[in-house]
Amino acid sequence: MAETLLETTALVKRFGGLVATDGVSLAVTAGELHAVIGPNGAGKTTLLGLLSGELRPDQGTIRLGGADVTHLPSYRRAAHGIARSFQITSIFPELSVLDNVALAVQAHTGHSFHFFRAARRQAALRDPAREILAQVGLAERAGLRAGNLAHGEKRALEIAIALAARPQLLLLDEPMAGMGPEDSARMVQFLATLKGRYTILLVEHDMDAVFALADRVTVLVYGRIIATGTPQAIGNNEEVRRAYLGEEAA
Repeated sequence: MAETLLETTALVKRFGGLVATDGVSLAVTAGELHAVIGPNGAGKTTLLGLLSGELRPDQGTIRLGGADVTHLPSYRRAAHGIARSFQITSIFPELSVLDNVALAVQAHTGHSFHFFRAARRQAALRDPAREILAQVGLAERAGLRAGNLAHGEKRALEIAIALAARPQLLLLDEPMAGMGPEDSARMVQFLATLKGRYTILLVEHDMDAVFALADRVTVLVYGRIIATGTPQAIGNNEEVRRAYLGEEAA
């Protein structure tokens, strides 16, 4: 049986009178792709912020590989193996695709930043960056200015930057956001290649993508988990259908 990599216990985060996460207890096993779904305002992005260290919980604990990381800042969680992509693409648009990933490799390996000079010259940084770009299907775009990529390619580049950290846990915040059907299909195919190689927590509104990719699905509504199970079990869960899936599950 696979070991639990990520475990949260009774996580609570308040913003004034709003309880964004309300006693969230979640377990993600090593190597699984675990999706978190729910309506707007359910607390999904807040949960990712708590896991990555951008937000501090008011109550509860977060354990990664058995280690308590609840109070670690985001940069120390990154050192523990948590990497995150964001709902809004975050890249260096003026730099080349290769330079974007080489800089991420540089940051992970602890090389000093004499800004881009080291990343541009050292094979120890550029060779791993090229390998990662090949993984995400951007090898032929390596020399292109990142800002000139298509939207779906920018999303793939952002994931490549996250992979440069060699994460134990990859947090993906709506990687299909803003994509048309063709780009979404390509992203699903790409994420399928990562399954089993990385432990992934995926927040996504595209239900076709979720049900195609996820090993298990957790449903958040008003900050609370109402169900966790296989995609089939979630699709057949009457409470989930009423609270979120609605006609999509009919």
